[in-house]
Amino acid sequence: MDQVNTSRITPLAEIIDNCSYLDDWQDRMSYVIELGRKLPEMPEEKRTAESKVQGCASQVWVVTHADSASDPILTFEGESDAHIVRGLVAIVLSIFSGKPASDILKIDALDLFGRMGLIEYLTAQRANGLRSMIKRIKDEAGRRLSA
Repeated sequence: MDQVNTSRITPLAEIIDNCSYLDDWQDRMSYVIELGRKLPEMPEEKRTAESKVQGCASQVWVVTHADSASDPILTFEGESDAHIVRGLVAIVLSIFSGKPASDILKIDALDLFGRMGLIEYLTAQRANGLRSMIKRIKDEAGRRLSA
């Protein structure tokens, strides 16, 4: 399995906690952008047609790494060319990366985004892109689990 540096991905509990203190939508979007800035950059050679997420208005790439267990632990790398979307990628990675495939299939990421007060501030295009990222990760978890 390729080693992925997940140390710069902000832990989900910290993101949820920080969002609970941000009342203003501008503060929340600024925080999302800040999370995107902290996201490790994806090497250019990993930004391929295969890693590109379809259904996103912005360009988004997600690369999956898995161990060889029957219920593999999946880690993800992600990137976007748009600041807010890059922040959404960072949150999606914090939700899913480092978990067994079976757990990934059970996570309701949209509910988490709603509880963080982020979903209602997304444009329809960004919300669709977020759903596409989540679907891509869950589809990958399902494929790895049945392999």
